[in-house]
Amino acid sequence: MKKMKAYASFDEYLADQSPKNQVVIGALRRFVKRVEPELSEAVKWGNGCWIGGKGNGPVAYVYSDTGYVQFGFFRGSSLRDPKGLLEGKGRYVRHIKVREPSEIDHRAFAALLGQAAGSRNGTRALRLRRSPFR
Repeated sequence: MKKMKAYASFDEYLADQSPKNQVVIGALRRFVKRVEPELSEAVKWGNGCWIGGKGNGPVAYVYSDTGYVQFGFFRGSSLRDPKGLLEGKGRYVRHIKVREPSEIDHRAFAALLGQAAGSRNGTRALRLRRSPFR
């Protein structure tokens, strides 16, 4: 069985990915920081992750594969997904395959990420970050 690679930081994880996936992961990283700035970055199970505060645990992750990046949610099966973006059949985890930064649907991804971050403790309502100038 292949041993999981260990990384000391999200930056180290990012640097070890293919150039194309580095671009996608970088775009997702900026997106998460803008939409849910209270989430902290970590590397868990060999993947880049975002962790909720106050011991709430992992919320979202990126997994680099050949030709795409999975942007996933640890409790994705409980998220409302009206656009049908989430893939996966496991009990909890769901993901979206992202091949280019242009595939990041900011509104839909923000809705999913907001739910995922809020669902960790059940006290925050879903929120969409909207510009007052739209």
